[in-house]
Amino acid sequence: MALLEDLAWRHATKAYDPLKKVSSENIDKIIEAARLAPTSSGLQPFRIIVVENKELREKLVPGALNPECMRECSHLLVFAAWDQYTPERIDAMYDRTTDERGLPRGRFKSYTDSIKKLYAGQSPDQHFAHASKQSYIALGMAMAQAAELRINTTPAEGFDNQLVDDVLALHKLGLKSVTLLYVGYNDPARDWLAPMKKVRNPVDEFAF
Repeated sequence: MALLEDLAWRHATKAYDPLKKVSSENIDKIIEAARLAPTSSGLQPFRIIVVENKELREKLVPGALNPECMRECSHLLVFAAWDQYTPERIDAMYDRTTDERGLPRGRFKSYTDSIKKLYAGQSPDQHFAHASKQSYIALGMAMAQAAELRINTTPAEGFDNQLVDDVLALHKLGLKSVTLLYVGYNDPARDWLAPMKKVRNPVDEFAF
């Protein structure tokens, strides 16, 4: 029941204590949980950019719907997806897979050829939409791990994606931002949601 208790504990934090910092060890655990998330074809078509620097974050504040969270959280995690699937990216991941498993490169050629053909018939926008969905699985894993550590988080879609992409030069990495995750410790005096009861649909309405 530990995971369910952790999920019942967590909420979308509305205010952070700027004086409390999350340790590097715990940030690493949160990132590792996201890294271990399942992805379609095992391609892991997204990355996480960790932004701790205050000056850099201040450049992102104008595009945030919750600017105080951006300023005051301990760490900002930016989940960014591939801008498109390419044969080179697919081969690179499968070369890594075969190398680490002690298999000959090309062992999965019939499969990689099939997914290359699939993506070749799609637009870059379709690629990004698919890759973005994969990143949400990792986002959930990251929030669950943070909750287990009793670290507060706030997932955010409400931000200026273009500003984030430009400030972090994500285009140079072939990435586009998808979501933000504010990470830190809440300020109980200002986090108005913290004392409120968690409300979800009854299970018999949610699953049937």
